Amino acid sequence: MKRRILVTSALPYANGSIHLGHLVEYIQTDIWVRFQKMQGHEVHYVCADDTHGTPIMLRADKEGISPEQLVTRVYREHTRDFAGFHVDFDNYYTTNSPENQAFCEDIYQHLRAKDLIAKRSVEQFYDPVKAMFLPDRYIKGECPNCHSKDQYGDSCEVCGKTYSPTDLIDPYSVVSGAKPERKASEHHFFKLSDRRCEEFLRQFTQSGDRLQPEAANKMKEWLGDPGDNKLADWDISRDAPYFGFPIPGTDNQKFFYVWLDAPVGYFGSFRNYFEKKGRSQKEIDEFLRPGGNTEMMHFIGKDILYFHALFWPAMLEFAGYRTPTKVFAHGFLTVDGQKMSKSRGTFITAESYLQHELNPEWLRYYYTAKLNSTMEDIDLSLDDFVARVNSDLIGKYVNIASRAASFITRLFNGELAYHSDTKPLVEGARASAFLAKEAYDAREFGKAIRQAMEIADRINEGFDKIQPWKLAKDPSKAKELQDVCSRCLHGFQLLTVILAPVLPKVAERVARDFFGMERGFNWNDASELPTRINPYQHLMTRIDPKKITALVEANKESLQPTPQSHSPQRHAEHQEKAVEAVTAPNFITIDDFSKVDLRIARIVSAEHVEGAEKLLKLQLDIGTETRQVFAGIKSAYDPAKLVGRLTVMVANLQPRKMRFGESQGMVLAASGEGPGIFLLSPDDGAQPGMKVK
Repeated sequence: MKRRILVTSALPYANGSIHLGHLVEYIQTDIWVRFQKMQGHEVHYVCADDTHGTPIMLRADKEGISPEQLVTRVYREHTRDFAGFHVDFDNYYTTNSPENQAFCEDIYQHLRAKDLIAKRSVEQFYDPVKAMFLPDRYIKGECPNCHSKDQYGDSCEVCGKTYSPTDLIDPYSVVSGAKPERKASEHHFFKLSDRRCEEFLRQFTQSGDRLQPEAANKMKEWLGDPGDNKLADWDISRDAPYFGFPIPGTDNQKFFYVWLDAPVGYFGSFRNYFEKKGRSQKEIDEFLRPGGNTEMMHFIGKDILYFHALFWPAMLEFAGYRTPTKVFAHGFLTVDGQKMSKSRGTFITAESYLQHELNPEWLRYYYTAKLNSTMEDIDLSLDDFVARVNSDLIGKYVNIASRAASFITRLFNGELAYHSDTKPLVEGARASAFLAKEAYDAREFGKAIRQAMEIADRINEGFDKIQPWKLAKDPSKAKELQDVCSRCLHGFQLLTVILAPVLPKVAERVARDFFGMERGFNWNDASELPTRINPYQHLMTRIDPKKITALVEANKESLQPTPQSHSPQRHAEHQEKAVEAVTAPNFITIDDFSKVDLRIARIVSAEHVEGAEKLLKLQLDIGTETRQVFAGIKSAYDPAKLVGRLTVMVANLQPRKMRFGESQGMVLAASGEGPGIFLLSPDDGAQPGMKVK
């Protein structure tokens, strides 16, 4: 039966660049969608930028532009990056749209009509300087439990304690630095604790296979036992000023919280897409309203499972919309076994990867080989990435075509012919395609790749065993040679069909340029017998390990903190955790400061450096040893007058090799907008080796 499927990926927040961690989800979804379309199913893949919330508003203000200008710029960047990795959305839109607003208001009105909206006063911290209420992550202060400084308003990153912002000691606004005031405001709540919601969510999360087993177990934990509902009502409103949609009837003083309108953005994007295609309201309703055989599939990161498996389906159910058929959650990405890191150069943007002339299909293949249907994290091992792509795609897959095609084009004018029984060949191909189909459909992508490489191994081993290069020397073996090479190239077509969702550009070139087809592959082509080929043209190159080294090194040097504060491995970079984009440069924690080992140092010797316009070479006594440091203070100081002077140096800075020698630290100096460099000096009585703290 032909399936009708609406597919979505989580909406990337319009506050930063797409990086390799994000791409796990979009590549996974794109592969699944391409596979389903190859089956002939009706599939519509939509997504959008998540554009609302306080972080967007504050970042735009900091840059001196409007929020609309900011999200438009980021939209261009996101669509460029997704296209670069061949993520083929049917529609990529924005949540800041009239379609999305209409859906949000309709859902709200239906929930209110069912008595599932409550209003009550909430006391919050208020920034008197910025004249705005502060979300929890925009308040810092001293942890009431361990007394660590500069902790967020919802939890302590040192001791792990969770608390209310009002529990903080000496709180301050991370937006302005002002001491916040406590102020009451009326908020709107979705009554998720209502018995009707509880009963629905127990059925939704615990019956059928809507969720993965581990996700269903997590939902059961959050719901508690029957009659012991742990769900609290959900605050769906925010006070002005706020970049978002105003709640009807509030005189533009209350706005929908971004997490309400973000998933509704799936519907906004879908409506925009269908209306552009001239589809009717009835056809739109067939996908968005209950009934019929339409499916709705969500691909998300496991960090936003709570929203997609509880809030979102409850909203839809009681507002009269279709609830998700399945919610597929995936894990995070690590690089070389660790979280993505700017200092190690492994926090890599999509743009940076492409700028280093790395083939996006290499990464698509590697992710596919690692992905399965669970919520496990996957690791991008850079050495394994190089080895696997070079071995599998070049040494096995591409190798089949390049070896067999030369005999067919040179000796048989490109004609393929099968001079022995082809029934086992066709049946074997059908069986292989069926196994790959089951694996793809179940999102067991790694299993599909392993099967494909087993086929490639058998073809290459058989080719080597028969040794066609010897057959080519004997004219009486011409039919046998043609048969062997034709079978190999049929196997190559089978492999290309299986890999087509993963390597769409390669598959397109194989279909049109190599096999001379006037269309791309569909799944049934896996068992078809090709009859001729065009001369083989190079399909893919090996990864040069030097390019990976250059990519990592470039990201160590050039990547600046992106305008989001989530851990880089996380997919959903939303709202309250994007605070540091507009505040981080102003504050560090005491733990950050304590990482820098500042020591009193005596300058033992100082001399000019031949060939260096700005440097002096200093020998510094720090009590237990003498360090060599190259300092850019030549324009301000006579070396002879520095000898014997005390200063301050960073003693735990990574040594740096320069063409003049190794610099083993850094001396501290002050400078401003005007001319002059001023070396720091301690007060009388300080001795070499003393720690500055």
